[in-house]
Amino acid sequence: MIKIKINNRIQEVKKGTTPLDLLKPEDKKKYFLCNVNNRLRELTYPLESDATIEYLKLDHSEAGKAYEASLRYVIAMAFHNLYPEVHIRFSYNVSRSIFCQILTPGVVFDNAMFQNISQEIERLINLDLKIERYLTAIPDAIELYKKFNFLDKIDILKYRPEQKVHLYSCGDYINYMHSYMVPSTGYLHNYKLRLYNPGMIIQYPRYELGGEIPPFEDAPTYGKTLKRAYEWANRIEAQTIYQINQKIENNEIIDFVQVCEAKHSNMLAEIGMKIKEDIENIRLIAIAGPSSSGKTTFSNRLRIELMSLGIKPVMISIDDYYLNREDILPDENGDVDLEHINTLDLDLFNQHMLALINGEEVEMPHFDFKIGRRVPGKKVRVHKDSPIIIEGIHALNEALTSLIPKHQKFKIFISPQIQINIDNYTPMSITDLRLIRRIVRDKHFRNTPARNTIAMWPSVRRGEFRWIYPHQEGADYVFNSELTYELCVLKKYALETLKEIKTDDEYYITANRLIKFLKYFKTLDDDIIPNNSILREFIGGSIF
Repeated sequence: MIKIKINNRIQEVKKGTTPLDLLKPEDKKKYFLCNVNNRLRELTYPLESDATIEYLKLDHSEAGKAYEASLRYVIAMAFHNLYPEVHIRFSYNVSRSIFCQILTPGVVFDNAMFQNISQEIERLINLDLKIERYLTAIPDAIELYKKFNFLDKIDILKYRPEQKVHLYSCGDYINYMHSYMVPSTGYLHNYKLRLYNPGMIIQYPRYELGGEIPPFEDAPTYGKTLKRAYEWANRIEAQTIYQINQKIENNEIIDFVQVCEAKHSNMLAEIGMKIKEDIENIRLIAIAGPSSSGKTTFSNRLRIELMSLGIKPVMISIDDYYLNREDILPDENGDVDLEHINTLDLDLFNQHMLALINGEEVEMPHFDFKIGRRVPGKKVRVHKDSPIIIEGIHALNEALTSLIPKHQKFKIFISPQIQINIDNYTPMSITDLRLIRRIVRDKHFRNTPARNTIAMWPSVRRGEFRWIYPHQEGADYVFNSELTYELCVLKKYALETLKEIKTDDEYYITANRLIKFLKYFKTLDDDIIPNNSILREFIGGSIF
């Protein structure tokens, strides 16, 4: 017998009992994963020693990821049952959803296929079929993958350091989504499907919304950016980790790095020409994006690009317009949200921007973060042909620049938008890429351990959803700051600090998840990375 602690209550159970066995029948499908002695476990995990169990609902990020992966599994199974010769690919898309597209040439995802797949998914879920995990040797996994024609899954096994791999079976169907899974298909009733040319949108419960599905919001600007990112990855043959690793193994990495950097240079040139063509009107260039998008390097490179076109921009820091700390009012809970737009002196900022645009001399404030107050700064006058560049979390928010006519503003949204998969069924998270960038930068420049960065990440994400993403569709240009090779460089820095997080640390679960997919990337030395690269903002050595 072993002792199990749940909600401060201890009970004795037989070895081999699962967390699912310990739930009341009416509670079994309220939970989707569990934390056993600070390790993420599936509900079907056999308990072999004393343990403390925390059950996880869909308001927990890891439970949400397991739900989404399990839903992909069932959709892939539906395709296998109805269209076994059709190859599909999953990626992340607009409205916090998954996008499923067909890779098989000549096959169109039409309404008839959509209806058939929708009915098959519903049928599989209503059957409440068990999804069972088992461990097998890599050679055996390869044979199974050949049987199901999962050749892309065979490719990535080459870079798996372990000699065994987990697979999941559901009846006669077998697949692996590089994720923990729910116990059965009957856990997956909460989803929405939408035909979305040239594929299908799958909406699922989001942990940041307490396990609710958000209303569908089409985002054409963001959608076009993801489409371009997919086309880019396809053009340079870097849609999967395997393809990226092949660039290193085939001694093509110098060309590959330079091609990726050239993409950024081309986009900067494109922005520069757009601004030049309308320079008679554009007086303010506003840049915003989520954390670790590379805003600082981008702003400097854009400034130089404009200078090469005979345009001399002036950079103004929004941070200098913070209210004095004692003037910032707490919210209804008594907390001070330093990311709130009301922590800025909006009236003064608007007045100063308007005055500068009108050719007046302005004494700029300077915010002294040591004393938490504004102090007098330098006097500035802007030439009528010099646009002002502002960069910050609220730069695209109209409230920040309400006195400036819209035709005088050029808004740029910057974020890394990757379209890279571990295999066709497992897309890589854009958010995880930014988190890894942030972990590396915080450790390199602030000596902040990874656990601290992971601890504050949920707060960062809440701020992004509140203050940044609602304004991205109003951008005149979206700059995709991803560098397809970058995780090969970030890997060695990230693993070093992630592995410092001990197994009993509350942030070990997140660290372990990041380690699991970073291990697939081959390592790339950073001596071939240009000194003006956005990546240098995170690993050091930037000329900016």
